[in-house]
Parts: sequence; C-alpha cells; structure tokens
Amino acid sequence: MAVLEVQNLKKYFGKTHAVDGVNFSVAKGEILGFLGPNGAGKTTTIRCIMDFYKPTEGKINIFGKDAQKDSAELKKKIGYLPGNVRIYEGWTGKDHIDFIEGIRGKSKTVEKLIEKLDFNPKIKAKTLSSGNKQKLGLILALMNEPELIIMDEPTVGLDPLLQNTIYEILEDLKKQGTTIFMSSHNLPEVERLRSRVAIIKDGKIIALEDIEKLHAKRIHIVTVTFEGKFDQNDFNFDGVEVREELSNGLVLNVKGDINELMKKISQYKIQDINISHATLEEVFLEFYERGK
Repeated sequence: MAVLEVQNLKKYFGKTHAVDGVNFSVAKGEILGFLGPNGAGKTTTIRCIMDFYKPTEGKINIFGKDAQKDSAELKKKIGYLPGNVRIYEGWTGKDHIDFIEGIRGKSKTVEKLIEKLDFNPKIKAKTLSSGNKQKLGLILALMNEPELIIMDEPTVGLDPLLQNTIYEILEDLKKQGTTIFMSSHNLPEVERLRSRVAIIKDGKIIALEDIEKLHAKRIHIVTVTFEGKFDQNDFNFDGVEVREELSNGLVLNVKGDINELMKKISQYKIQDINISHATLEEVFLEFYERGK
C-alpha cells in the first residue's frame, strides 16, 4: 500500500486551474521528487495534501486514511517543511523546539540535527538569516522522526555544503524506511537523491518516472570556440542541434550521449569549450512539450 496516494487532484481558484487532475503515489521508504518551475502547481498540491486547502476535486490518502477527514491524526506522523518557513520572531530556536516537544514528545534526534546543521538555538528568530530560518524549519520538521516527510524546496537559502548535509540526512532517513515527498525546481537536487520524479507543469503531471530514465533524456549545452575555420555541417547529426552561431564557434544542444560530438570537436583546434546542463525548463521544452 502506498504511504501517500493522490488521485485526480484538482484545485481551482476561480478560473485559475492551479492543479488540474494530478495523480501519483509514494511508496514506503521512497523519495519522490516533485519537480517543476515556479507557478507549476507544486506548492498548491502540497497544501492540499496537508489539508491547508480543500481540493476542488479528487482524493488524497495518507497511510490509507483520508487526508481531509483524518487530518489531525495524520499530522502526528508527518514532518512538514513549508516553502516559506514561518516562525515566531520573539522566540529563540530552542523555544520553537521546546514547543514542538511539548506537542509531540521529547526528540531523540534534535541535538544531532542542531550539530549537523550548525545551528545556534539560543538566538532570537528575528535576528536569524534566511538560511538559518531554513535550518530551524528543517530541524522542526525532522526532529520527531516522522514516518512521512513533506518538504517544499528544502534547501532554498542554504549554501552547497549545507545542501549536501541535508541530502545525507534524507538519504539516511530513506534507509530507515521514512517516506519523503519533496518539491523542487532543481533537477540536480533530485538527481543527487536518486529518487523517482513527478514533473508538473501548468497544474498537470507531464512525466512520472525513475531518475535513471530522466538521465537518458538529459540535454548538454556545449559552447565551443575554434582557432581557425570550422565546418558547421560537421555538427549536423542526430541528437545535436545548433542553438546559436558565434563568430568563431557554436552553441549546441546535445541530447543523450555526448561522446560522438566530442569526437567531431576533437578534429579541430579548440580555443575554448564549456559543457553545462540544460535548465529544467529546457528539458521540459525538449522532451515533453515537443513530445520527444
């Protein structure tokens, strides 16, 4: 049985179809990355799951129970991190932690989380940076070892080192059987966690698959400049598309295996080369909007 199951979820605000027929499930011990650009419907879906919004249509089950009818009972098993962490500015981090422990009981892991995230719980919340507010939100979401964790952009505002720390924490929780549903607009973040992904755009799921399958659809952007003349026709073959012509080079989109292109490039004397990955929106355009 799925820990989280969303069936034909719709949420309309007047004529705006924020979520328009979303279906997915998350199994026990799985991380499901919920990917999409800003405004795609990620946060609205999460707010419906958490019973902050009442769905226009559809059904949400958590641990086999109705997410709306059994909302209060289910929240005891859920760790939730909102997209914009809201805290009491007059309280310290410890005040927040003590408050949660008063509701959910003594935490066995809070000290370890504080240490891992390098967080000072004695400081008043109003003086915390956005990154430290995010750390506090993460601690509050994780400190009581919830069976299901729902996170909206968990690493926003954190530096790369702390992002890696969060990934390590989530990977450890997954090994322990914790189920994790996390939204992101950051494809590499979800790749790092080797999760399954649901991709949402304009309120609809446009892909639901393992990250390994998404890897096969990855686009590289290759910017190469040459010393001397080059023949653009050498770079016109399956999987390669000229994105932009430069005065002494090209910007190329490469779908799938990049090695054939590199063989072609190596036939010339290269002035400079840069290889990057397409943005998530570009992946959408290439592989979903165009049906490839």
